[in-house]
Amino acid sequence: MKIHTLLMVGFALSVVACTGKEQASPAEEKVSAEAEAALQRAARGDEVGTEAFIRHMHAHARQLKRLNDALAEGNLGAALTPAYWLSRHDGVSAPRDSWQPYMENMRAAARAVADAPDLGTARTAAKRISESCQGCHRDAGVEVDLAAVD
Repeated sequence: MKIHTLLMVGFALSVVACTGKEQASPAEEKVSAEAEAALQRAARGDEVGTEAFIRHMHAHARQLKRLNDALAEGNLGAALTPAYWLSRHDGVSAPRDSWQPYMENMRAAARAVADAPDLGTARTAAKRISESCQGCHRDAGVEVDLAAVD
């Protein structure tokens, strides 16, 4: 009788422990940790051109790559998380004034991806994100190969 009671209690505890929890994939956990680290660096006042600033920009590129990969696979749902991140995360603390329109356009396009009713609309908005990023890079005099982003 004791073993039966222990099994029932164990089963009940495992059901309660698992209820209501959404498990993130290891890739999502890694991206979330990287995104959180980028946000913390931005909050500390990272300056343009520093290693922390570059890591923050790489976080942008990784999210854009995730978004574009999802859309290329025809998976609008998988594009929502990176679109959300790009549309709402805190920017770096000291961007140049001339970069602000690019950031605003990138965020608006990312919101358009998140709100898109279909893949075609999402893909068109995603192109606007890339155009904003490329425009900012041109303005900053920085060449970036987004295909090389891991």
